[in-house]
Amino acid sequence: MPVTVDRFLKSCSGPLRLRLVSGTGGLSREITSRRVQKVGLGITGEVDSTHPGLIQILGETEIAYFRSQPAARQARIADLFFSRAIPCAVAGVALPLPPLMAETAERRGIPLLVSDLPTSELIPEILGHLERVFSEATTIHGVLLEILGMGVVLLGKSGVGKSECALDLILRGHRFVSDDVILLEKRGSATILGSGADMTRYHMEIRGLGIINIRDLFGHMAIVDQKKVEMVIRIEEWNAEKEYDRLGVEDMRTDLLGVSLPTVLIPVSPGRNLATIVEVAVRNFLLKRQGVFSAAELLERQAKMAEGGTPE
Repeated sequence: MPVTVDRFLKSCSGPLRLRLVSGTGGLSREITSRRVQKVGLGITGEVDSTHPGLIQILGETEIAYFRSQPAARQARIADLFFSRAIPCAVAGVALPLPPLMAETAERRGIPLLVSDLPTSELIPEILGHLERVFSEATTIHGVLLEILGMGVVLLGKSGVGKSECALDLILRGHRFVSDDVILLEKRGSATILGSGADMTRYHMEIRGLGIINIRDLFGHMAIVDQKKVEMVIRIEEWNAEKEYDRLGVEDMRTDLLGVSLPTVLIPVSPGRNLATIVEVAVRNFLLKRQGVFSAAELLERQAKMAEGGTPE
């Protein structure tokens, strides 16, 4: 999955000592490779050697060559270079960038970054961080909501009613993160953050209504851009031949990016209020976190009665 420059910058700006100089409008551009490219001949105007999708590294040699050229040639080189399909360019050693280079990057919408690290250290550091960012991110199809403060993913086949359930929950005061495509990013050993894609952020598809914008309809309080995923609810059509957990004692789990998350399976049939069941499932999970396990307590009471004792 491609990584946006914005996400790369947020994840790596600290350890790589990066700062954005210009090209803010291009932060949604996508890095499509774990490799980087030293600009080299690209700074002479020979831009056919510049590969799309790769972070471009500007060293002292490239900057010095650019500065040595007349203003008219600088303008031509910068325009050619920043017209390529590159995600961003990074200069090392905190090099002071020529104004014309920064201005062209801004105009072309290509993020231009500067790092305090020497170029010789910067390249291996970027490669290491790209490897981590690419390996610890993925996309899934579903709906992500904040319910009672918890990040909850609704999963299920298309048409099972996930979006309609989410809309009902939003009307009850819960908050919307993403519909259809959920971007997942692993932070640390056990934390998964979920967010929406830039293109479809705040939007939801409701059959019969089409595409709706949750922020425009319900305001900023109804949305959240990113949320830690703590629970998965799987929704499926009721199957009379299938055995379902009637007591709620099964410990179901879903693996997302190597993190095992508690999971509840909800079968859907006509007449069931799905939004209510989902909300109660989350409330019940929060009770379990506090040590209140209703099903286990009931089984314990039944066992005592079967032994001839008196339930407490």
